[in-house]
Amino acid sequence: MRPYAARYGGHQFGHWAGQLGDGRAITLGELTPHGERWELQLKGAGPTPYSRTADGRAVLRSSVREFLCSEAMYFLGVPTTRALSLVATGDIVVRDMFYNGDPQPEQGAVVCRVAPSFVRFGNFEIHASRGENESLQGLADYIISQHFSHLGTPTPAVYGQWFEEICRRTAVMTAHWMRVGFVHGVMNTDNMSILGLTIDYGPYGWLEGYDPAWTPNTTDLPGRRYAYGRQPDIAAWNLARLATALSPLIDSVPALEHGLEVYAENFTTTWRGMLAQKLGLTTLDREGDEDLVLELFGVLQQTETDMTLFFRGLAAASAKDIEPLRAAFYEDSEPSEAHRARLVAWLQRYESRLQVEAMPVEERVARMNRVNPKYVLRNYQAQQAIDAANQGDVSLIERLLRVLAKPYDEQPEHEDLAKRRPEWARHKAGCSALSCSS
Repeated sequence: MRPYAARYGGHQFGHWAGQLGDGRAITLGELTPHGERWELQLKGAGPTPYSRTADGRAVLRSSVREFLCSEAMYFLGVPTTRALSLVATGDIVVRDMFYNGDPQPEQGAVVCRVAPSFVRFGNFEIHASRGENESLQGLADYIISQHFSHLGTPTPAVYGQWFEEICRRTAVMTAHWMRVGFVHGVMNTDNMSILGLTIDYGPYGWLEGYDPAWTPNTTDLPGRRYAYGRQPDIAAWNLARLATALSPLIDSVPALEHGLEVYAENFTTTWRGMLAQKLGLTTLDREGDEDLVLELFGVLQQTETDMTLFFRGLAAASAKDIEPLRAAFYEDSEPSEAHRARLVAWLQRYESRLQVEAMPVEERVARMNRVNPKYVLRNYQAQQAIDAANQGDVSLIERLLRVLAKPYDEQPEHEDLAKRRPEWARHKAGCSALSCSS
């Protein structure tokens, strides 16, 4: 094989950061079984030509998180890269986890991850930023021929169609993130896949209490640029940066603007459709549906409410019986009078809306349970798996892999993994927010 590293740049936290490089990613080669295409890439195997002054290594904690999350996302039905293997190296890697001037030795590890391609927006941005138009076109032509061949031979018009499809795929991916309560945490343009796949699992997290302003990235806390509720807008901003990079190939502002409009339209349509499914409805286009949804999110924010557990319990709840929702509330005592009144009032409106659908209850519940997961990779569970792995015990990693492979099933023997975050994990390092250090 002939391993290689790929050069890229990127906008990080809204600012152009120049050349970044694949400092810890080494592509071993590609496999094409049964007509499929898989690129095998090691993350954390050592220096590459683009490592700059870094060691190119990865620590066990970040490697466990990527390994578990990419597989969890796949079984949730979210477009994603995947993880083939996780190997402890036996090496000691020094990292300043909290960026506070206190670096500590940690165990090293390597993840082998797979995807049809790991090319990202930043691979095009670096060429465009340096006026390397021939290389820019060569890369674009290669990606189109290998991964978008249905568009035909590259021409200025095909480049425009290609950008439109990138926008469409990115919209679908982002809507899936919102559907399951996933927060990427570091949506820099160098972390955006050209294929619309979730890539680079760094300081990610799942919403515990529903909070659109929550970010899992400590580096992002001052501005909360990459918070859950801002992800759709940031994806659009990133696509606009890609449009600028591709402008030497697509010499048509209307064509680029059209692609961005396609993103906005597809995200709105896809997200509304997914939200309708989560509520057991066929559509959210009826009069009053917009207010119903807005009030729902208001109810979720009135008291700390676990998003995953609320939607899972909603299939069995009613205005006369809110017990199936109780597990979602972080306040264990009886809901306050104001919260209960608002929740019951919303449930009454919701039940009236369900009656319009005239869908049998059993069918509705089954449909809702197919799109509202019971199990997600909760932040504290990932940290528990990391702590155990650091002691040589990988049994929790293996258990999580088995459970997360069936996230929509009941799995009563694993009920403990479906519970909301315990109070001890609220502020524990690795269980609430994380840094980019890995």
